[in-house]
Amino acid sequence: MPWRFRAKREMPSGVWIKCKNCNATLFQKDFEANLSVCHECSWHGPVSARRRIEILTDEGSFEENWTELHPKDWLGFNDKEPYPDKLKKSVARSGSFEAAIAGSAKLDGHRIFLCALDFAFMGGSMGSVVGEKVTLTVEAATDAGVPAIVVSQSGGARMHEGAISLMQMAKTSAAIERHGRKGLMYISVLTDPTTGGVTASFAALGDVIIAEPRALIGFAGPRVIEETIRAQLPKGFQRSEFLLDHGFIDRIIERKDMKSELSRIIGIACPSRQDNS
Repeated sequence: MPWRFRAKREMPSGVWIKCKNCNATLFQKDFEANLSVCHECSWHGPVSARRRIEILTDEGSFEENWTELHPKDWLGFNDKEPYPDKLKKSVARSGSFEAAIAGSAKLDGHRIFLCALDFAFMGGSMGSVVGEKVTLTVEAATDAGVPAIVVSQSGGARMHEGAISLMQMAKTSAAIERHGRKGLMYISVLTDPTTGGVTASFAALGDVIIAEPRALIGFAGPRVIEETIRAQLPKGFQRSEFLLDHGFIDRIIERKDMKSELSRIIGIACPSRQDNS
């Protein structure tokens, strides 16, 4: 009787994932239950902006603001496809209408305003709406007299909006300056990756700058820098640990400890701001 080979069984999608750092095969549900952190090597995988907000805020306390803001094709931009088509695909992929979600919340009872960027939406790039949401978040915190927190995960300024995108760097920075003049705290949380014009503006302006482990943080990419200076970069260049050693960031905190660390910092700096109502 001739041999018969069984057809190779296909692995159902969404059941297993492979760690991008140690190549361990991880059960998807366990990985997500562990806040999308590898059990083997503690690699911090990407999470959506909404999931980030769930992790950092008290249950049911987040109230999203400025949902009416949507991106505009200022330039009639078209590379391989029109900018509006790219936006539609990003909406379908991310479930959000922009790369930033912002609003008010409580963090261990502390009232805050929070904005989180989502890499799933056009690489978390900063266009006019992202810049506006970051600015409005900080301004609302200023008016309320409470801390502002921005969680960055971005490839930088959005080239599809040209100079209008670059203008957001100045606008967000000015809002943070006004917030600081009121004696109020602004905390910047950097995740993998945080690059380009986002790094060159609001991401680097925190009174306290916290990063997740091994996050890529910088302006230009390592390859561009090496080609420009014609020198080999140090090992771990632009990773959180390197930047901590060189004084660019203040702390490296694992995702599971981020909420408690933010609460501790706010409690020290703003002990009278807690509101348990």
